[in-house]
Amino acid sequence: MKVNNYNELVDLSDLSMSEAELFAHVDHNDLESEKITAPRYSYWKSVFRVFFRKRINIVILTLFAIILAFTYIYPLMVDYDPFQNLMDSSAKHLLPGAALNKLGHSIHWILGSGASGQSTFDAVWFGSRISITMAFICAAINMTVGILVGSVWGFSKKFDIFMTEVYNIIGNVPYILFISVLVLIFSAGFWTMVFALTITGWLGIAYFIRTQVIIIRDREYNLASRCLGTPILRIAMKNILPFMTSVIVTLMATEIPSYISYEVFLSYIGMGMSDMSLGRLIYQAENAMLTPGWQFEFWSPVAVASIITVVLYVVGQNLGDASDPRTHM
Repeated sequence: MKVNNYNELVDLSDLSMSEAELFAHVDHNDLESEKITAPRYSYWKSVFRVFFRKRINIVILTLFAIILAFTYIYPLMVDYDPFQNLMDSSAKHLLPGAALNKLGHSIHWILGSGASGQSTFDAVWFGSRISITMAFICAAINMTVGILVGSVWGFSKKFDIFMTEVYNIIGNVPYILFISVLVLIFSAGFWTMVFALTITGWLGIAYFIRTQVIIIRDREYNLASRCLGTPILRIAMKNILPFMTSVIVTLMATEIPSYISYEVFLSYIGMGMSDMSLGRLIYQAENAMLTPGWQFEFWSPVAVASIITVVLYVVGQNLGDASDPRTHM
């Protein structure tokens, strides 16, 4: 420890230097005098330190890990047959207690049975795998294209004129209507839904990024780079996007749950995927909601879909807050 000029204690170990380096005699050297001794800094290490400082984030992240485990690992460990008890009418539409007593005390029946006598618990997680995978793929495509296009869009005036007209035309068409038309034109499958959600889904992201780029593109360091002849693409990639990390993470936090919501809504109105996704399960259990004693069959996938979207949103929002450099002070 050492006392500085302001009578404050300084921990010399934070400087990541040995005692020999700290107290060795230094000759007068102009190059050596320009070196600055400071603690080593890692941006992402600081991000995760801020993120895990809040205990609620640890709880939410643990819940997120459990959801991913049941989504991707659990289906690999069970042999799910949706028509296992099709011929047994007494095994259909059972509440959890009745299903456990009749079909055995197993995790498969803790959410009861469905219209075909199938395990609602197994069906929910097999459907979650399809819905979450689709959301991750759509987010990866739309975020990548949207960020790249939006970065150039905010810097190039010629490109801005063209893309603004494209946005004014396509952006005024309701997104859900555009998706519905594409699903009706093509077969209602997994990749059709991905195509429908990504063909124009990146445009709104690109416009948002373009607005953020315009805000910071005329700052001094960017003007200096342009005067030195730095290409626009390099300025966008090196000078602007790193500054917008927290904004991008926060945007992703809203995008991923939204794709699950679109899929669930379209499936609920009969225009979704033919695959057994969460939305398809809710659609098939719609009649059970109106039948006394069968409502649990409908609310189970609804509850799981809601929990998944909320957890994804909260994790992304909190990670976005932690990635803001102003929280590292």
